[in-house]
Amino acid sequence: MTLNVTDQSFKELLAEGKPVVVDFWATWCGPCRMMSPIVDKMAEKFDGRVLVGKLNVDENPESCEAYGIMSIPTMLFFKNGELVDRHVGACPEATLEQKINSLL
Repeated sequence: MTLNVTDQSFKELLAEGKPVVVDFWATWCGPCRMMSPIVDKMAEKFDGRVLVGKLNVDENPESCEAYGIMSIPTMLFFKNGELVDRHVGACPEATLEQKINSLL
């Protein structure tokens, strides 16, 4: 299940100790809408091993500022609470899966 991430829940999510992937998106963003089903699929595939969430940039400006989000979609990849990778723009499912596997 894909988690709804907010400015308030972001730190709690990272503190859970599992690898985390956060998709920064917006409803008006075409490439974000294209990536949404892929992100949902990865959340199901890695359920229990990786926390996968989506953060709406229009509703959560603090997290966007903290991580320097300038373009969307942007995916941030965290391991042990630390940012270890980022991907800006749409990508094939295989690319996203490979990046998530690298967290394990």
